[in-house]
Amino acid sequence: MATSSDPQTPIFFNKKLSILVLLMLSSHILTDDISLLSQVEAARHHPPTAESSLFHQSSNSTKRHQKWVGPSGFLSITVALHGGADFTSVQAAVDSVPENNTKNVVIQISAGCYKEKVVVPQMKPYITFIGEGMNSTMIEWHDRASDRGANGEQLRTYRTASVTVYANFFKAKNISFKNTAPAPLPGMEGRQAAAFRISGDKAYFSGCGFYGAQDTLCDDAGRHYFKNCYIQGSIDFIFGNGRSMYKDCQLHSIAKRFGSIAAQDRNWPDEKTGFSFVNCRVTGSGPLYVGRAMGQYSRIVYSYTYFDDVVAHGGWDDWDHTSNKNKYKLQILFFSFSIYKGVKECRTFYSYKLILLTKQDCVFRSLQMLGAGGGGREGRVMGTGARV
Repeated sequence: MATSSDPQTPIFFNKKLSILVLLMLSSHILTDDISLLSQVEAARHHPPTAESSLFHQSSNSTKRHQKWVGPSGFLSITVALHGGADFTSVQAAVDSVPENNTKNVVIQISAGCYKEKVVVPQMKPYITFIGEGMNSTMIEWHDRASDRGANGEQLRTYRTASVTVYANFFKAKNISFKNTAPAPLPGMEGRQAAAFRISGDKAYFSGCGFYGAQDTLCDDAGRHYFKNCYIQGSIDFIFGNGRSMYKDCQLHSIAKRFGSIAAQDRNWPDEKTGFSFVNCRVTGSGPLYVGRAMGQYSRIVYSYTYFDDVVAHGGWDDWDHTSNKNKYKLQILFFSFSIYKGVKECRTFYSYKLILLTKQDCVFRSLQMLGAGGGGREGRVMGTGARV
């Protein structure tokens, strides 16, 4: 991030792990009464029923049921780099969608490397990007935080993204997003370079690749679901204040000396934001912090996740917040699973003090963390109505 302090070099912790880690500064659960799946399948609200001794569930479960009204109609747009389609650039295809769009718009993007910077405006919801595979269809650019924009000012981190989405109900499938700026060494300033920024609500990504180094994926704001995605980076390569689940994803580190996976920016105890990684794999080089406290109440979860020999001793970094050290206690919930034998133990670290917990306290493993209650198809979680 443009205003971050670089993590201090960690001591390498040479052990393979399969864990659930919660990096947080309070003990509030990451759920609320807003239903996502029920909006799509039944327009019904089903509040979470799981009880937890550690996490506080909302007591307001009697809200009036409301019928969800989604998009109406369908529009298909094609993009091919060398012609033979509606457009030759992705941005031109997005520009053709009218503001206040009410249709499911599917932009089919043929194989190729599209070297352009793409923005999906806030007033253009219900847009889907579909490529021909994360290794075949790519959108890439090369901006860094220290680069100058059209107004002569530095871009800073959030405006470096090769693709930025402000609209709600965005989907992407079988496509990759890259920032090709060279990977910086730890401590170098102005080298943040995002590949993708998602600032809209109810976004869904399936089979997508995100490639970069420092600050690859800006999970900025809103509820987001990432399934079977590949995310590559070195320092804080997933960051922001989104409320997001990453399921069956590979998180690949290219850190040269040390790095960190995620930096979450939750700043208030009543915020429902946080990152949850479920059944993921962490691979590559290290040592790595599993999380950094970008915000005063940062919250990061890893469940049923395999870590290669890359985890730094201590596991986390407090971002050098004075208030983190003097006012709040950084809490890590560590839920450990044997790769072959199932559940072993559930632990919480308050700083470096170990406390054992029960399995009932580990609740960040379902789509209820996104506000979803009841059942429903994962592929239609975010309510666009478009099958992906």
